Amino acid sequence: MDEHALRELAEERLRALAGPEAALRDDQWHAIRALVLERRRALVVQRTGWGKSAVYFVATALLRELGEGPTVIVSPLLALMRNQVEAAAAAEVHAATINSANPEEWSRIEEQVAAGEVDVLLVSPERLNNPDFRDSVLPELTQHAGLLVVDEAHCISDWGHDFRPDYRRLRTLLAELPEGVPVLATTATANDRVVQDVADQLGVGAEGTLVLRGSLDRESLRLGVLRLPTAQARLAWLAGHLADLPGSGIIYTLTVAATEEVAAYLRDRGYEVAAYSGRTDPAERRRAEEDLLANRVKALVATSALGMGFDKPDLGFVVHLGAPSSPIAYYQQIGRAGRGVRRADVLLLPGPEDRDIWSYFASLAFPPEPTVRAILDVLAREGRMSTAALEPHVELGRTRLEMVLKVLDVDGAVRRVKGGWEATGQPWHYDAERYERIAAERRNEQQAMVDYLETSGCRMEFLRRRLDDPHAEPCGRCDNCTGRHHSADVDEQAVQEAEERLRRPGVELSARRMWPSGMAALGIEVSGKLPAAEQAEPGRAVGRLTDIGWGNRLRELFAAGSPDQEPPEDLFQATVQVLAAWDWAQRPVGVVALGSRTRPRLVRGLASRLASIGRLPLLGEIATNPDTAPRRATNSAQRVAALWRQFRVTDDLATRLSALDGPVLLVDDYSDTGWTLAIATRQLRRAGAPAVLPFTLAVTG
Repeated sequence: MDEHALRELAEERLRALAGPEAALRDDQWHAIRALVLERRRALVVQRTGWGKSAVYFVATALLRELGEGPTVIVSPLLALMRNQVEAAAAAEVHAATINSANPEEWSRIEEQVAAGEVDVLLVSPERLNNPDFRDSVLPELTQHAGLLVVDEAHCISDWGHDFRPDYRRLRTLLAELPEGVPVLATTATANDRVVQDVADQLGVGAEGTLVLRGSLDRESLRLGVLRLPTAQARLAWLAGHLADLPGSGIIYTLTVAATEEVAAYLRDRGYEVAAYSGRTDPAERRRAEEDLLANRVKALVATSALGMGFDKPDLGFVVHLGAPSSPIAYYQQIGRAGRGVRRADVLLLPGPEDRDIWSYFASLAFPPEPTVRAILDVLAREGRMSTAALEPHVELGRTRLEMVLKVLDVDGAVRRVKGGWEATGQPWHYDAERYERIAAERRNEQQAMVDYLETSGCRMEFLRRRLDDPHAEPCGRCDNCTGRHHSADVDEQAVQEAEERLRRPGVELSARRMWPSGMAALGIEVSGKLPAAEQAEPGRAVGRLTDIGWGNRLRELFAAGSPDQEPPEDLFQATVQVLAAWDWAQRPVGVVALGSRTRPRLVRGLASRLASIGRLPLLGEIATNPDTAPRRATNSAQRVAALWRQFRVTDDLATRLSALDGPVLLVDDYSDTGWTLAIATRQLRRAGAPAVLPFTLAVTG
């Protein structure tokens, strides 16, 4: 097929995909030509909505016409896969996906791929290292692939805002591709450093590779920043102006707790909105996406979980309650808006608590070398282990442990196998210099976000320069370019209503029901379900440390270096409100304080005042064993081991408990993992307490 005929066929396929008026951009054709005619590798860095998916779907259609094998697309999110499968069908391309949500379809899809009935197979990066898929399906697929596509390729780079260790396994996949199989990597959010790193990781930096990098301007977006003094003022402003924003959109928050708080408040004000986060049930997430796509809701109140995977061309606005920690992440999130409309409003409402939240997430970076070496030592000593079995042996929580194992896998030090992980015995180098450079870059990004808030120049130009866009120039549309800033006027009645909502205390504490795996390895013979006779009832806390309402006040109380003190009056009154609203099956008949090494005045004072105001006996305090010392514990198994012998019920307290005919109120300052309350409850129940109702001022999650 000559180049002219190929171009005509490409235009025809694009019209089937995007509509009768669609025409290939020059760089779209350059990429398609390089992939189909020259079988080259290409890296495409173009703005959201530019049409990167059109490149690989049209290229796939042409390659299939020429008799080549299926395209393999490595894609990071289920929602993104769903959109791509639907888009492919419009171009008469049969796409299928193998991911964690459809295991019952894997065998059928694999058979269709083998029979040549699938044009595009979408897989997650995590699937590339699933032992069955890696060892049985991937080798055959690699040998017969017609095109490999790496979507959202910035995830490969740990300099990027959304590093995914599994993506780095693509180096192995690329090395095993037969000669002449074209490769396409695409992203909208990559500065020079990330582009170079992606090129190195994928091997697309070699001579002859086509790099297509265009302007990152988004002509439909109107960017603005509005500073308001308090969380309640920001909520009140939003409630007063949400109806004025065009169409439907996304309200981003920094924490899961904030999504639920803001959504509940806006629903109270008459808006159709829904909360959306990584904690939302998958079926509810899908339903929320569909409601927004169909304009059945005004907005989704979401964390960054609603990001790359969501495509709504007519999204009319994006509002951020709180600033992301990186201008690059911010650019990626606002890129959801205005893809198919002439105008979309983008507004950032920063808060003073933003830096605290950035610091928390920064603390989850790659751990120090001794911690990582401990993982390798345990695997070398014990052999094959599941993540759950490994967790009790190391000072890492489950999420960070899994991340470290993936990095070690990519580096060749461990290997994922059926049933878990095993050490390879290969030497491994802890690249401390690189990890520190990455941490320094994260701090630099945070400062750049502060600079974005304060700049008097063009906001779109600022973001484009952070992404090293060589075409960056003033947009003429943002608040600084036009001089048209959002009014900071807020109705005082609305502020008062928002404050009442935010100051409404009360969070349910879920009781622990299952022991962590692997406790026997730590010398504690418990497993499976906690016996019903040793469990706590659901408890209550005044608020979460991540709340936008009580969070600021509670963070102040529990900040490092803050003095131990009697319960502050505002928090005590909030406590009384929580207890008054508590729908317990039976009212407590006594109060017990949980011994505290760090805040004994706070806990004892709170227990004493609650007993007094509730006219309940103060039964005593669970004692702290003097021969135990608190130690750092970062996962459930280690936490239980640290607490196992820390508390004891005195004989006097046990005598009082055994005489009760109702539950006791167990009072502590705050709950993190829930294991302190679970272990203390176990002690109380075994000493004779009929039931335990845990209560704390704060909960971390």
